[in-house]
Amino acid sequence: MSVAEPVVLAESLKKHLKPGKLFINGREEDAQSGKTIDVMNPATGELLTAVPDGDAPDVDRAVAAARRSFEKKSWRGMDPSRKEKILWDLSEILLKNKEELSVLESMENGKTVREAGNADVNPAIDAFRYYAGWVRKIYGETIPVDGPFLNYTVREPVGVVGAVVPWNYPLQLAVWKVAPALACGCSVVLKPSEMTPLTALKLAEYCMQAGVPEGVVNVVTGYGHSAGEALGRHMDVDKISFTGSIRTARALLKASAESNLKRLSLELGGKSPNIIFPDCDFEAALKAAFWGIFANKGEICSAASRLLLHADIHDKFLDELVSRAKRLKVGDPLDKGTLMGSQISATQLNRILSYIESGKQEGAKLLCGGERDTDGAKAKGFFVKPTIFSEVKPQMKIAQEEIFGPVLAALRFRDAEEAVEIANGTIYGLVSAVWTHDIQRAHRVASEIKAGVVWINTYNGFDTAAPFGGYKQSGYGRDLGAHALDQYTSVKSVWVAL
Repeated sequence: MSVAEPVVLAESLKKHLKPGKLFINGREEDAQSGKTIDVMNPATGELLTAVPDGDAPDVDRAVAAARRSFEKKSWRGMDPSRKEKILWDLSEILLKNKEELSVLESMENGKTVREAGNADVNPAIDAFRYYAGWVRKIYGETIPVDGPFLNYTVREPVGVVGAVVPWNYPLQLAVWKVAPALACGCSVVLKPSEMTPLTALKLAEYCMQAGVPEGVVNVVTGYGHSAGEALGRHMDVDKISFTGSIRTARALLKASAESNLKRLSLELGGKSPNIIFPDCDFEAALKAAFWGIFANKGEICSAASRLLLHADIHDKFLDELVSRAKRLKVGDPLDKGTLMGSQISATQLNRILSYIESGKQEGAKLLCGGERDTDGAKAKGFFVKPTIFSEVKPQMKIAQEEIFGPVLAALRFRDAEEAVEIANGTIYGLVSAVWTHDIQRAHRVASEIKAGVVWINTYNGFDTAAPFGGYKQSGYGRDLGAHALDQYTSVKSVWVAL
């Protein structure tokens, strides 16, 4: 695409965007209440369209459709080779529509169109391809047992899955859940964020185009406290896969406990340590630290929001990092020269600014940024200048709590033991990184960090084949890879007397 093309495509999309609909049993429907939710472009303040404000009665209809499709075996009973082809065809449909999806994601989220394509659409395409390959490889096993018996296991689809996804990577995270659920033979009710529902609705449309039967993939737009809560409490939902905040996860756990004890898998964010030793590849570590916090405007659960710098390189590293941050181009997400777009909403903007104020009040040293960016056209959106704090202490709020914005907290350490103590000193344990050429130290530190992912001499390395998920209050269960299949299957043990 040329620089002008995303803008032209955005204008065309705006002209043709119709009010969204719920997607239930292969058909577009309004919410029973008739209420709607405005979908805004956070970079411009423009109204894009409106979608239904789905509530419990709408969730009931969607779950009923999913249950019917599951019990009729319209999907789970389909020949594996045909299911495999449909999932592969879905990847091809996403690829064909990549430019439109990238622009649409940029418009509803505020991220740059480059990031929307590379970090949302491309991983979604790959996920459907990867899980298409698993359809015919979900095996059982035979087990040697005492006595005249044959014992074998089969993996069966768990049933109706409620997939609740956030706004930061709307399409990617939806597909992370829908693709393995479909590969396992489940039926799905997808609840996207009320702020970014448009690509989820497109996904449902593409599922029908690819040949997924009616009722197998349903989308209910709405708020977490209504539609999400209704999914969590629904007696006919067998499993919830959730990515989002700890607060919402607690509500879903409570809803499950008070209903049918449905299974949950939770990915809940982090406060991830990026540990830099003096013998690192300085330039590579610098680049990773930069993009680890400023990619996707810091709205990443795996953001490298705590930069742990060895005292010997602390000042030099920060000087160069600040210099680069000050030159980072913040602005129109549809301009392919832009490197950082708008935060998702006024609420998120204010949350970020409040954390910045907290850092100042607690004695951290503000090195750059620290305020809203209102230059020119950016005054209409929710832009924040790239922000870096030094002299941060481990107990400070900006070193303990997930900010979910372009705010970096730099902490000084003197040896590996202190680095590990700081790294493990939060309630989170999602991802982490260690930068050193000392292979023994790298593996020793990696083994002591309490996190679901440890990167050594790299950051934000992802592959659909590699599992992703956290320790501690970063959640449990895994997205991606073969491990995700455990979330969507139940193991049945069969005994045969011989």
